[in-house]
Amino acid sequence: MTAILERRESTSLWGRFCNWITSTENRLYIGWFGVLMIPTLLTATSVFIIAFIAAPPVDIDGIREPVSGSLLYGNNIISGAIIPTSAAIGLHFYPIWEAASVDEWLYNGGPYELIVLHFLLGVACYMGREWELSFRLGMRPWIAVAYSAPVAAATAVFLIYPIGQGSFSDGMPLGISGTFNFMIVFQAEHNILMHPFHMLGKPLRTNLLMRVTDSVKRKKLTIS
Repeated sequence: MTAILERRESTSLWGRFCNWITSTENRLYIGWFGVLMIPTLLTATSVFIIAFIAAPPVDIDGIREPVSGSLLYGNNIISGAIIPTSAAIGLHFYPIWEAASVDEWLYNGGPYELIVLHFLLGVACYMGREWELSFRLGMRPWIAVAYSAPVAAATAVFLIYPIGQGSFSDGMPLGISGTFNFMIVFQAEHNILMHPFHMLGKPLRTNLLMRVTDSVKRKKLTIS
């Protein structure tokens, strides 16, 4: 009997990293989009939690009348929010190093812009990661396509609308009461309930939900 010994080619560290990143055998698929998704979402989540608990009041209107949104400044879970960046900043890119001090950065609502930009980049990468996993498994990309709807909605209220209004201060506050306040102000200023696309979208969504529910019920009856 002849034994053939074959020398195994040593893979470089970068090669092993690439194989691990793109492997579908991992419990949670990472992918190349995940390399960017993980740090951006972790950053957004960490800053959100810290700011929601302890951020000082923010001069949202740029008129030196700061509004408090954190728990340590008198709010509860319902009324608390991350207050949008000051109107004095407008649409300027406002990282920490652009401010004279951290206190000034907090006073002008820097955490809001940091959270929103990291969050939008993170969820966009999450969508790309869904497509990447589908591609590697030989699946169609419909999961990523479906997820593009909430990504588009988040981009609309956190980025597109503030750009249209000329300031991040018009973005949606990151909180429960802040969300409802944004909806009420949006209706008062733009009368979105009378927009034909909005009126058309509501019954279409309800009709689609009813059809899906009915289809699920029929399948359950068929199985039983």
